[in-house]
Amino acid sequence: MNCNSHLFRNLFPEAKLALTRRLFLGTGANVLGTAALGTLLGQSGVLASTPESRSVPHFAPKAKYVIYLHMVGGPSQLDLYDYKPEMAAMYDKDLPDSIRNGQRLTGMTSGQARFPVAPSKFKFAQHGKSGMWVSELLPQTAKCVDDMAFIRSMFTEAINHEPAITEMQTGSQIGGRPCIGSWVSYGLGAVNQNLPTFVVLVANPTNREQEQAISSKLWSSGYLPGEHAGVSFRSKGDPILFINNPPGVPETLRRRSLDSINALNSINLDVLGDPETRTRIQQYEMAFRMQSSVPELTDLSQEPPSTFALYGEEARTPGTFANCALMSRRLVERGVRFVQLYLNNWDHHSNVGKRMPAQCQDIDQATFGLINDLKSRGMFEDTLIIWGGEFGRTVYSQGGLTHENYGRDHHPRCFTMWMAGGGAKGGAIYGETDDFSYNIARDPVHVRDLHATVMHLLGINHERFTFRSQGLDFRLTGVEKANVIAPLLA
Repeated sequence: MNCNSHLFRNLFPEAKLALTRRLFLGTGANVLGTAALGTLLGQSGVLASTPESRSVPHFAPKAKYVIYLHMVGGPSQLDLYDYKPEMAAMYDKDLPDSIRNGQRLTGMTSGQARFPVAPSKFKFAQHGKSGMWVSELLPQTAKCVDDMAFIRSMFTEAINHEPAITEMQTGSQIGGRPCIGSWVSYGLGAVNQNLPTFVVLVANPTNREQEQAISSKLWSSGYLPGEHAGVSFRSKGDPILFINNPPGVPETLRRRSLDSINALNSINLDVLGDPETRTRIQQYEMAFRMQSSVPELTDLSQEPPSTFALYGEEARTPGTFANCALMSRRLVERGVRFVQLYLNNWDHHSNVGKRMPAQCQDIDQATFGLINDLKSRGMFEDTLIIWGGEFGRTVYSQGGLTHENYGRDHHPRCFTMWMAGGGAKGGAIYGETDDFSYNIARDPVHVRDLHATVMHLLGINHERFTFRSQGLDFRLTGVEKANVIAPLLA
């Protein structure tokens, strides 16, 4: 194609109206400004945000890959991991005012006349050398407690789902920030050039009684370059729309078409300097390479029967949590840096007695399978698994209360998460809550502390890892103090 920037300008003069700083400084009339700005940028360190000049990792990493299992809705720590036997004697008694201490409530329970304590109906037992208490709902996961590092004192300020999930994924309740997967992609880059660095999977729960919205803003790259946004794989049909060529279109014609499109985009990039145009070029190329890599990735026919014995037969069914867990292993096995797996329907405002067993059945065998599959392949030490929701649930009941059933409202003051592999200390139990699992009694861990710890395991100093946008040096952990939790590190 015989095209040049001058012809482009003549054909599309309106493009010049979108005057960017790069175009302004790139014209001959402003060459002095270009030189002056280049000097200032070099002195101020602004250019450190470019991929060529940032030095990440800052030190030897323990983890090379991350699989983040986000339980959307906020699983109840009281019914899974935070055993509170003292609550049995408190059944249907009012939550003491000294425990609530004026905490604001959601609109779902703020109008209740009373706040009766609802002990967990499920039995607990200690497991492993660590003696971690685990609910009877997770018998297979309980076998792995000595591979896990538990945080029983997580907390956040957000009390509603949208800001809470946003903060858990991006470090801020304000939308538009890059998510943690995008930060990892930006910092560490690709291992496999034929697959995205950051992939998102959304599993379908068996029970779909009360699901929360899951939107693409949760895997947005925000102000980071667009190629670091998560690529969402579909659970049914082609994992990515239009991954296959249309009928009658050979690969050679597809390649010629992309070359022509990229040539036009390159001219546009040269004229306007829009970084999104560079992203578009890179994504077209990635899509072309994925046409050969993705079908092999998603073809489970070569997996031996032992794989499905490990994850459960549900792993054969596309869209199940077990299938997505197996796909997560296959993704990191092929060099995908960050896999984000969402499972919905943990918003237990009612019917805990029936809904929690269904949710736990979805994840229990598959979680056990994922951990042990990674271990058997020698990948566990390099792969960090994170499990948790955006907040916890209250000890008091929402709605009707019986010994067999109850509901629980949102509770940001304390909840449980765990990490495994990738340098996390197996068998560690960090933090403690009061007898009501309502307030943190020891060793609080904020969301930004979790992010700092994850970054540390990836070899990144969270305070040094920044990106300049709109004149500010942003980082995942924000401007408030964030601590790496050393007792969670192997």
